Amino acid sequence: MSSDWPALPYEAWRPTCDTLHAHTQLLGKLAAKLAPPEPQLQHAALRLSARGWETLPLPAPDGSGALVVALDLHTHEGVAEHSDGRVRRVALAPDRPVREVTRELLAAVVELGGPVELNLTPQETPWTRPLDEDDEHATYDPDQVETYFAAATRVALVLAALRAPYRGRSTPVNAWWGSFDLAVNLFSGLAAKPPSDDFIMRNAMDAQEVALGWWPGDARYPKAAFYAYAHPAPEGFASATLAPDAARWDAALGEYVLDWDDVVAADDPHAAALQFARSAFQHACLVCGWDHGLAASAEGIPPPVA
Repeated sequence: MSSDWPALPYEAWRPTCDTLHAHTQLLGKLAAKLAPPEPQLQHAALRLSARGWETLPLPAPDGSGALVVALDLHTHEGVAEHSDGRVRRVALAPDRPVREVTRELLAAVVELGGPVELNLTPQETPWTRPLDEDDEHATYDPDQVETYFAAATRVALVLAALRAPYRGRSTPVNAWWGSFDLAVNLFSGLAAKPPSDDFIMRNAMDAQEVALGWWPGDARYPKAAFYAYAHPAPEGFASATLAPDAARWDAALGEYVLDWDDVVAADDPHAAALQFARSAFQHACLVCGWDHGLAASAEGIPPPVA
């Protein structure tokens, strides 16, 4: 087991995980509201930086410049920064309820950049109480958060290595605040029919893609794991044997998964995780009929010159 790839037992840190997830929702809602709209809802995505989760620079509502809002997982603070240098900080610990953090961080944003109206009902979560009324989620263990962040940082480096050589359109490594996962999406360039008319599905899944990502565990799959899926997925997509050997198809999720524990136990966890991601991508490209040169470019091989 690599000491740089920490164990992350979901049930042991679930209360803190849910609180941290709830905190990311405010950042995501600010991005969705203030950033210029992009295809596949990319403007609503957050990033994982060297300090934690954060927005890209967002237009200040009052036109005064740009705002970045972050969760600093080293100092355990919510941070609002204006491009003019002003900074406001809100403590996340010890065990502060989401309601308090939301109200204080949103007030800081308004102070720095002007008023903004948000629907504070959480999205894609089992709970529905608005963020500024949420007293249920108040457990915040700094040690557990730092362990999560160490794991998430390793994941982000794997996903960045996967997408780096790809010649087609791809997303950055996104931190998604609805599903609380990290993911990169690689596109073929063709349109696709969304799987449902739901707002998120209709807007986020209107192109042929392969998604590779990782979550730290949730109620439906209570283990940290890498995952991979294709959209649209043709018949036979679930029949592959991927690498490494621990990778498998999960019928309930409709995705290929590689559990975090199996990655951590590998002699080279980074290589094992990247092998899974590349294996899943190449399988998806094959069964989905992607251009061979485009698919090969993800292995660092440029497309042939005509």
